[in-house]
Amino acid sequence: MPLAPSQLTPPNVAFYNQSMNLLSTKMFMPPPRPKTVYRPRLFEAMEEGLQGKFILLSAPAGFGKTTLVSEWLAGNGLPAAWLSLDEEDNDPSRFLAYLLAALQTVGATVGEGVFAMLQSPQSPPFESVLTAALNGLAERREPFVLVLDDAHVLQSEQTLGALAWLLDRLPPSMRLVMTTRHDPSLPLSRLRARAQLIELRAADLRFTHAEAAGFLQDTMGLRLSSEDISVLEARTEGWAAGLQLAAISIKGQPDIPGSIRSFSGSDRMVVDYLLEEVLLRQPEDVQRFLAGTSILERMNGPLCEAVLGEALGKRTGQQMLDILDKDNLFIIPLDNERKWFRYHHLFADLLRDRLERFGLPSDGAGAGTAKPSIRQLHMRACEWFETNGLEIEAFRHAAAASDIEQAARLMEGKGMPLLFRGAVYPIVQWLESLKGDVLLAHPALTVMHASALLLLGRTDETERKLIEAEAVIAGRAAGAVDADLIGHIASVRATIAVAKHDAPEIERQSQRALAHLLPGNLPVRTAASWSLGYARQLLGDRHAARLAYAEALAVSERIGHKIIEAMAAIGLGSLQQADNELTEAASTYRRVLRIAGDMPIPAACEAHLGLAKLHYEWNELEEAEAHVRASEQMAGQLVGTDRHVAARLFAARLLLARGDEDGAAVLTDKAEADAVRGQYRLQFPEVASLRALIRLRQGRLTEAEQAARQYDLPLSLAQVFIVQGKAQEALAQLVGYRHQTEEHGWKAETLRAIVLETVALQWLGHHKQALKRLSEALALAESGGYIRLFTDEGAPMAGLLSEAAKGGPRAGYARKLLKAMGAVSGSAAAEYSSSVAPLLEPLTDRELEVLRLIAEGLSNQEIGARLYLALSTVKGYNQNIFGKLQVQRRTEAVARARELELL
Repeated sequence: MPLAPSQLTPPNVAFYNQSMNLLSTKMFMPPPRPKTVYRPRLFEAMEEGLQGKFILLSAPAGFGKTTLVSEWLAGNGLPAAWLSLDEEDNDPSRFLAYLLAALQTVGATVGEGVFAMLQSPQSPPFESVLTAALNGLAERREPFVLVLDDAHVLQSEQTLGALAWLLDRLPPSMRLVMTTRHDPSLPLSRLRARAQLIELRAADLRFTHAEAAGFLQDTMGLRLSSEDISVLEARTEGWAAGLQLAAISIKGQPDIPGSIRSFSGSDRMVVDYLLEEVLLRQPEDVQRFLAGTSILERMNGPLCEAVLGEALGKRTGQQMLDILDKDNLFIIPLDNERKWFRYHHLFADLLRDRLERFGLPSDGAGAGTAKPSIRQLHMRACEWFETNGLEIEAFRHAAAASDIEQAARLMEGKGMPLLFRGAVYPIVQWLESLKGDVLLAHPALTVMHASALLLLGRTDETERKLIEAEAVIAGRAAGAVDADLIGHIASVRATIAVAKHDAPEIERQSQRALAHLLPGNLPVRTAASWSLGYARQLLGDRHAARLAYAEALAVSERIGHKIIEAMAAIGLGSLQQADNELTEAASTYRRVLRIAGDMPIPAACEAHLGLAKLHYEWNELEEAEAHVRASEQMAGQLVGTDRHVAARLFAARLLLARGDEDGAAVLTDKAEADAVRGQYRLQFPEVASLRALIRLRQGRLTEAEQAARQYDLPLSLAQVFIVQGKAQEALAQLVGYRHQTEEHGWKAETLRAIVLETVALQWLGHHKQALKRLSEALALAESGGYIRLFTDEGAPMAGLLSEAAKGGPRAGYARKLLKAMGAVSGSAAAEYSSSVAPLLEPLTDRELEVLRLIAEGLSNQEIGARLYLALSTVKGYNQNIFGKLQVQRRTEAVARARELELL
């Protein structure tokens, strides 16, 4: 059974975060050691660095970078978020998770949903994650620093890109401090030019004569002459680790001056000599302990005991760690209670090198005691980490032991593969290190490799790996395991096809996946169920899509597959919206936002867009605008998808609702350019539909018709016909389309067709039929609370609603709609009845002239140029014309003028 956190570490230091197995020891700032050397010249430089935004300590190993930063922070009392980095932090999800956890230690508010999404199959863009972190720090006024220790291990472009993005957007209260062995791939030149960077390098960090004297005498307890100190300082060139090694090696020597003078050669030779001297002078049990535990990145007493076993000797693991700590033997504490430690990196490198060359030192007990091999040491560590619920650490040791079966088993995880829990980078590294014959014997590893590459966005390589795996499977006898692999391959391909909205391919691969996957492979089966639902939705089979989404939603919630839970909920919400279940859809979209927690994840852009459309229908335009802004912001961070185009198109529709036809046209043009550039064909009809509506509002009827005909948009074409005075053609178009939608069960489209039929019948003078169709529309729309669906139809709809408001089962709903239109039921009925009343105030000759140009489709600017009028004057004439005709838009003005035979 896994041990509880309290059994692993003291109560105030949790060893791992329950949601992502985060090691709290990585966020522990090493405490300053007693009797450390005070280095005011460096502290002053770092204080100066607080005036900028970045303090960089760049020097080779052993120059005291980490010690200097911890002592500086301890001295000035500045709050600090500390993160000790390792190679596995090249996995962007893992790095971001640790970064957020570190920032939480200084008060950043980051929701649990952030961590949940980071361990999901499709991790969110780093911009979204870091935005969540910075938002959590937005109100903070107290200054603090973020320390990234050992940043030289970061090589991943994605991780370094995230770091550069963060550096550009540091909040005013935050400063970044970084220790590294070489300069990072960050915009250092730009920071230097802006005086935002302070750099401390090897020349700065070398000990002066006074500092060397203080270190050797006060810290290391040696009594040396000034001459001896000068010799050591010169031989080690002020290198802190060299001085420490020298001090350890000459302690207890009968001829200390002679030992000091014997040092010679380059830094590398000095390192080799001194480390050999240090190790060889340790007792055998200490040498054995150092060698055996060198395989561990971090260690505590019980872990050391599990790894070494009988080779540990008579002392406990904790006793050995205490001895090393007391002797200052290159060991760094990772918690306040000094239970968890790591070796100095340089020291660990030498220990591992010696272990590789010589194996574990003998225990001196004779031939009867067998020494564990390096592989056995790793496997013991693997077993301990797995027992204690740390599967990523366990996997790393299984991989180091070259235990293919064990590593593959751990990679699968317990219900959720390690790929989806922040281990993509170490898994890819391990898989790419394996030889071809190993992968040929284990096609499951090749499929896992493909999944990992897909998560990293390397889709071309993903397909190649899938083909390799299929070739191996095809060449051997079929079995249950191979069937599951075939299903996994199909699921990966379905996911690739989702990004392209390729419905037939998504459906084919999803069905193939579900047919082959084992019943217990829930993570992959759930992903396949969701992708099948999306295919069915694209193909118009909404009932089947609902069933698939519901299954994916239930299972993903049960197993904690957050990204599929969010995506399935989005799919379900869009279907509810399409079935006129607006309230239910809003609830489902809000569920997505709850799943996401406090972080604006990419999946949430769909939920925000859905909510924007719902609030628009409810005539809550401010709320709609807020959601569409959130959707645009998140969708803009997604590469290779059309989501930003969809959000921008709806933003244009909102501008149109505000009466800004020109602004809507500009935004639609931008959306179309993006759609064409990205070949997002699914958005082309949406662009045409919106452009037809804009041209109608502008009175440019020919262009509106061209846009509607471009993609055979029946509803848009019917709107154009109505404004053109071709109501009979519009009615024929609508009746045929309505029958089609009713046959497929497309409720939202049916409702929209009925509303337009109502308007067309009204224009034809079929008043009773129009009222009957209106009654049907109201019955279908009332439960969803539709408003804009009716009010957007303007004057003709107002007259009909006035009639409906006089009585009947939907009278209250009709009055609500009239109120939203700014009409009063009695006067509206008189104003827009089938017998058109004359104008109370006639149009002037100039107003008639402007009206005729509006009817020709000229814009305000074009009218001004034609009549030699200022733009403001033209707009003034427009207001007078609209007021006298009792309309709100150009299209309504033209239609009303034709009724009155003014045109």
